[in-house]
This record gives sequence, C-alpha cells and structure tokens, in this order.
Amino acid sequence: MNPVDIRLYGILGPQDTRERAIAACARAAAEGGTTIIQLRDKHADARLLVEQARALKAALAGTGVSLVVNDRVDIALAADLDGVHLGQSDMDPVDARRLLGPSKIIGITLKTEAHARALTDQPVDYACIGGVFATTSKDNPETPVGLSGFAQVAAIARETRPGMPVGAIAGINLANLRSVIGAGADGVAVISALFAQEDVAGAAHGLRQAIDAALAERGA
Repeated sequence: MNPVDIRLYGILGPQDTRERAIAACARAAAEGGTTIIQLRDKHADARLLVEQARALKAALAGTGVSLVVNDRVDIALAADLDGVHLGQSDMDPVDARRLLGPSKIIGITLKTEAHARALTDQPVDYACIGGVFATTSKDNPETPVGLSGFAQVAAIARETRPGMPVGAIAGINLANLRSVIGAGADGVAVISALFAQEDVAGAAHGLRQAIDAALAERGA
C-alpha cells in the first residue's frame, strides 16, 4: 500500500465552490489543513477535466497535499496526478493499478460488507465508506448506512486489509464528525462543510482541529 493521509479529505468541482475558482479554493483548503483533495466533476468533458486537474495540481504545488480525480484513470494519467478514486461501477482497481503503476494512489468507495471483503484482491491504498448520512452535495439514491452500518463495514475492511486507512463520506460536518471518528473512521471526506463556506481555509482549520482531537480521543 502507498501511504496516504485521509484525515481531512476535500472533494470539489465547479459545482461545489459557490462560483469561486476551484484552484483557489483547493489552495485555501490545503493551507487550512486539508490532507488530500479529490477533483469530482461529473459534467465536464475530458479536455476540461485535464485543464481543471492541471490547475489544481499547480495550485497545490509545494503543499504536500495529495490530488486524486474521481473515476477517471485517463485524467490521472494525462495530468500526472497522485492517483484516482474509484466507485464500485468504475474501472476495476486491478486494471487501474496496471495502468497507473505501483506508486500512484488508488482509493475506493465501499457501501456494503461484501465490498469490504472484496478488498482482499484489490490493490487499493485507502477506502471511503458511505454515504454515512444524507447529503445534498451529490446524487445518492441509496439509504445512508448510518454510524452502525459504517462501523460494521469498517471493521470488515480493517480485518481484510490491516493497516489500510478507512474514511467516511457523505453528510459529515463539524457537528457530527466526532461521532464518525468515534465509530472508527481514520478521516472524513467533506464537500459542503469545506467548500461551501465563505472562509475555506478557516473551515479547513476548524475541521482539521476537530478531526485530530477526535482521533486522539479514540487513541488512533
């Protein structure tokens, strides 16, 4: 596994930043303590996605923050990003690893206990479980798994892939992240709680402080 810090995982695209430039928002998030950023734009064509990815990469230069793209292995290759995040209906992680090589980050979304058990054969570096809570930031017709569902899937993921970071996604904010960390998350993926805020750097700082405090309280 490649080491990856998913404590504060920011997800953004043009639809998430209140019409502000995504590169500027990404830089502000990094300066506030975000540890990894995912570019997610379901509506952009390939050429625009490459442009967006390169702009984010330039904005994050020197910050140490990892940059991945949602779904698109081709965009990760074209823009030479740090990696890709795959859903259950995206490219098989085995194929993604063959294309990206051994040093790139590959993350995966888990929704069920069966997905967690399948990690045995998947060359991924981290997993995000969700949606944990209801969210308006993305279309998700499935019922949220809740804290108990998250904890169950996370326990199986850790048993299957010891040492792999496991994060939580969907509907997470300052008010509930402590409970998510307490349920076993190594980090939280956020959209609105970070990029819909007026002060992105300040929001990132507050979230990061709360995450680190919750992890310390859990003894992680």
